[in-house]
This record gives sequence, structure tokens and C-alpha cells, in this order.
Amino acid sequence: MEGVNAVAELAGSVENSAAEGDGDHWGYRMMERCPSQSSLDESSQRREAGEREAGSQHAAQLLSALAALRQNALLCDVRLQAQSEGATEPGEGTWAHRAVLAASSPYFRAMFTQFTERTRPTVTIQNVEPEALDAIIEYVYEPESLTITEDNVQALLSGASLVQVGGVRAACCAFLAAALSPDNALGIRAFAELHACAALAAAADDFVHKHTLDVLQTEEFLALEPAPLARLLASDHLSVPGEEPLLDALLRWLRHDPDARRERLADLLEHVRLPLLPRDVLVARAAAEPLASAPLRVKDLLIEALSFHLSRPERRAAAAAECARARPRRPPRSPRALLVVGGQAPKAVREVEALELDTGRWGAAAQLPTRRCRAGLAVVGGRLYAVGGFNGTLRVRSVDVYDVATDSWSAGPPLTARRSTLGVAAIGQVIYAVGGFDGAAGLASAEALDPREGAWRPIAGMSTRRSSVGVAVLEGKLYAVGGYDGASRLCLSSVERYDPATDAWEPAEEMSARRSGAGVGVAGGALYAVGGHDGPAVRRSVERYRPAEGWSPAPPMAHARRNAAVAEHRGRLYVVGGDDGAANLNTVEVRVFLPRLGRFRKERDDPGAVLRGRGGGGTRPLTRGPAARSPAPLPARARLADARVPRAVRARRVRAPAPSAPVRLLFHHRRAAVPPAAAPRLPRATLRGRRRRRLAPSPFARSSPRRGSRTRR
Repeated sequence: MEGVNAVAELAGSVENSAAEGDGDHWGYRMMERCPSQSSLDESSQRREAGEREAGSQHAAQLLSALAALRQNALLCDVRLQAQSEGATEPGEGTWAHRAVLAASSPYFRAMFTQFTERTRPTVTIQNVEPEALDAIIEYVYEPESLTITEDNVQALLSGASLVQVGGVRAACCAFLAAALSPDNALGIRAFAELHACAALAAAADDFVHKHTLDVLQTEEFLALEPAPLARLLASDHLSVPGEEPLLDALLRWLRHDPDARRERLADLLEHVRLPLLPRDVLVARAAAEPLASAPLRVKDLLIEALSFHLSRPERRAAAAAECARARPRRPPRSPRALLVVGGQAPKAVREVEALELDTGRWGAAAQLPTRRCRAGLAVVGGRLYAVGGFNGTLRVRSVDVYDVATDSWSAGPPLTARRSTLGVAAIGQVIYAVGGFDGAAGLASAEALDPREGAWRPIAGMSTRRSSVGVAVLEGKLYAVGGYDGASRLCLSSVERYDPATDAWEPAEEMSARRSGAGVGVAGGALYAVGGHDGPAVRRSVERYRPAEGWSPAPPMAHARRNAAVAEHRGRLYVVGGDDGAANLNTVEVRVFLPRLGRFRKERDDPGAVLRGRGGGGTRPLTRGPAARSPAPLPARARLADARVPRAVRARRVRAPAPSAPVRLLFHHRRAAVPPAAAPRLPRATLRGRRRRRLAPSPFARSSPRRGSRTRR
């Protein structure tokens, strides 16, 4: 409804403004193009605008008079009764005028001009709820009277589709489109198809494509019939990180009613792109039930997938061209934004801000449930996790989870230890929390969370305590870069690398400079350590690391900064905020990575084009357009310190980005994260409880640290 109303309001404003003199404005612009026209044309345009206004007033008065006649039962010549399906008697009925109904609906026009009902005083319409028919007839006379709720929308849409009253039908479709959620999207899709509502069906499809992982977990998915399930699995636009979630969902659907569904397994499995599964996953699933005892056709599909893994790379490319099951899906590209989450300015804050990279405008997002700064951010499964941090009083274990589709926060599994100024990153579906400060000492421990398991578990600890540590993922391994150990009271140049396969840390080559509070990002197959500080010395230098080459200098930043956020998106490296040792910074530097040269070139520095200075926050990039524009200043109320979880901009209903391959950003003063894109609208989780709607008529930088001050934790 919001999109429809917005269009209606825009059209109305144009028409009304014409009546107030905009006709003169447009006429003047026409005269600029055609200076030979005389002032008589302008006068005629004024008359035309006045005539249009008078015509609109006349139409409104006429409709109002007809409604009054109906309310007083004057000149009414037909009584319409509705009999719902299964009812033995029709409803009481409502009086109306044949001519008015015929003018408002092709259905009634045909009924009252071509069939025997044209002379009957009472007409019964089957399979329509009486309350719905009354509301539809009322709408014909008084469009502003239409009230749509979660209780009547289905009956109204069914009735309006039958009697072909397009205004009610469009309003109901818009209402349902605004109410789309993972729990009801499949049902709304089926309902739209039943009533031939193509736009609503397309909106539901679009929602399912962008929120596939959530939809696969719902009861509606388990209740799907084989045909719509096959259509869903065959879609090329599902937003999934791989084929494993789809295979798991299909097997879960099978176990929901195994006796009736087992024979359909082969037909449905054809739409799961088994060759794209990791080889070890494929082998394990093939050896387990129900695939191990499945029919021959299922075994043929498994053999085809295994053969794909055993073939040479050039043969795989040919197979992808020949067989749809070997081609990756192409999920819709969602809009993205640079998101700033929490922070301190000077105290810990709850605000979340989002920069639309295509427009350069900042907007507000849903606030964190509690104040949080010096936290870590990660995106997994289409949700953003704000991990640990400092609430202004205590270092915390809590985790807040942001859902961009609903623009809402919920509580996540708490850490096993209190951690602020920690490093957070995700490898696949697992989130890692590394180091940090618990209020008494720096930490060498680390822990991991698989959201599907719902609890953090300890992993191997580092050899060195590290707070204000930068963390990033390169070639499937976790790097902990620099930091502050708290014991020697020295900033660190050492780097450690974690391998999830062996659950072990190993030393990596040291940086050339000590860096605590360095921003860390990955681009072009290299890891970049940006800025940071060594005691009072805040750096503008940048170092680049490749596993085969070690560390090497990279072009420096325009400004010295520590605790800045770093994120790469579409070849651009964004360095956001932080502080220079004297004050928090509100600037963003953007550099473009040149793949052929294997290096960055400076694109621009925007000293006044970012967030207000705040420290200890977090950001994540989320891009919508092909190229990022210069960022606009962050709103005055926003704070850059400990920025918290991002979201789609509320006022513009930015679509949530796809959950695949989110861009990660690590830093102390700010953390960055790329949450998945939200739907065209941000509906409630379910349709139930939706308010009535009326249709209008026709990490870690603190604020302003002093030079020479000790590292804050």
C-alpha cells in the first residue's frame, strides 16, 4: 500500500498544484522553448487548469450526491446479496443503483445489460463474503471508506477479483505486498496466483529470492506441494551462499511426510545443483539416508555431480555451459549502503546510521536495544551480529542481531567471556570473536559461533594477548593483526593466523611498524593494515600483506588515523572515521583497486564528507549503484564512535542486500558490516496484528583522545 499511496499522493499533488498556478509555471517553460507563442496561450492554459479543477469538483459532488441517494434508499433499483461458500442462505444484502455499478465494473456492466439480472430486483452473488461485498459497494460510492485489515484482506481481494472492482483489488494487493515476511511469502504467492494478481505474485517472488534462507525455515515451506517447490528450487535468483541449504531444505521437506513424498524426490532433486556442492559434503550426503537408498534416478544425479568434481577445470567450464545444474545461480543484486553501528560520542550510543553509496546520503536505521561501543560486527545468513563491546559502564558478553528485512534487533547467544575492543570476522557460516579486553586484562582467548547451533564455543587461543586487534579473513584463514598486549604496555607489530581446519594459531610475518587500532581490510587477494598508532604516534601509513610475498608498503592515507574502519566494495577501499590522536575524525577516504597493477590508486579524500567524529563504532559497506558517489556529511545526531549494526534506511525503504559474500570490516572505533538487503518495503514479521489501513480518496576510538594518552580498552 505504501508504494501505491505514494504514487497516488504524487499524482494528486501535481493535479492540485496545477489548480494553484503550476499551469502557469509549465506554460512559462513552454514559452521559453517557443518564444513566438503569444500571451493568449498562457491565458488559455489558465482557463484549461480552471476547467480541470471545476471538472474534478463536479465529479466529486456527483459521487457524493449518489452516495447520499443510496444511504437514503432513493432511486435504488437493485439489491445485491452475497452468499459465501458453504452458506445455506445469502446475506441481507445492500441496495445500489444499476447504472452506478455498471459504470464502476465490467462485471456489473455485463450483468445489467446482457443477462436476466438486468430486470431482477434482487441479485445473489455466490462465493463472496457478505461483509466483503458490502465494503466493495461502499467503495464504489465512497472510495475513502475502504478499510483493509489482516482479517478482511483475503475476502476483499477474492470478492473484488470476482466482481472486477479494480481499485479494491489493487489496494488489497498493495496491503499484502507491504505485509510480506518469511512466514507468509509463499502463502501470499499462492494466493496471488489463484487470483491472477501478477504484480503481487512478482513482489512475493522477489521477496522469496532475497530472503531465501529465512523462507526455507518456515512452516509454509514444509507444506508446499511438489509443483511450487520444484519451481522454487529451479529459480536462478535464489539468494543462497551455496546449494547445501537447498539440499537440506529439500530433505527436511521430504521427512515432513516421507510416505507421500518419497516418490517425488528424484524429480525435485533435479533442481538442486548438486555439482556445485563441496566435494566432501556431496560424498557425505550420498552415503547417508535418504539418498543412500534412493531410486536409481537419484543415484544418477549423484554420480553426475561426483563426475563433475573429478573432471578437469576446462571440462567443468564446458559442463556448466551444457548443464543448468552445473551453473551457479544469479541472485538479484541488492542495494548496499555503508552502515555505522553504535559508538561513543563521548559516551556509548545506540544510534545506527546508513550511507547510501549510490546517492551519498546518510539516513537513520533502527537503534540498538542498548548502548554499545568497541564491539565487533559480522554478517552471516543475512543477519548482522554486533558482538561484545562496552556499554559505558561494563564490558559486555551480549550479542545483538539485526534483521534488515524487518529493520529490527533481537538478542543473540551471549559470549562466554566479556570482550570489548575485540576483533570479529566470519568464515562461511561461523563467526569468530578474537582477543579484546575484559575490564581487567587483555585477552588471548577466542571463541566461535555457528548460528545454527546457537551457542558460542571456545577455540584455540592466540599466543599473545591482544586488545584493539584488527581481524580479517584471507584465503579461508583468520588473521589477527597488531593490537596491544597490556603486559609489556607496547603496541604490537606481530600477526597471528588461525586455521579452522586444525583449530590452531601460527605466527605470520610481522608488520614493519607497531600498530594498535589499525583498520584491516582485504582487497585484490591482499590484506591491508591501515593507520593505527604506536603510543602517541598516530600513523597514516598503510601496509599490504600477501601470503607469498609478506608485508610491503602501500600508498599512505591523506590523514593519520587510528581505530578507523576499512571495507572493500567493488574495487573501492573505504577508510572511515577514527581519530588522529587529538580529535575524532568525520572523514572518509576512498581508493580504487587496480587489478591489473595489483595496487590501489587514490580516488578522492572527502574531509567533510562523512560521519561526525565518534569512536568505538562499526560500519559495513552496502552498495546499490554501479559507482559510489562522494559521501555526504553524517546527520548531526549521528556519532561515529562505536557505530552499531546497519540497516536499510527507514525513510527510503532501502532493499536489504543479498546474504551472499557480505563485505566485512574490522576496526576498533568503528565496525563495519554489510547486512542483507531488505525488501522493497520493510513489513512486519507476520500479517497478524497489522494495523488497519485506510485508502485515501481518488572499534574503539574514543571521543577526542589526547595526544600521548595510553591506549583505551
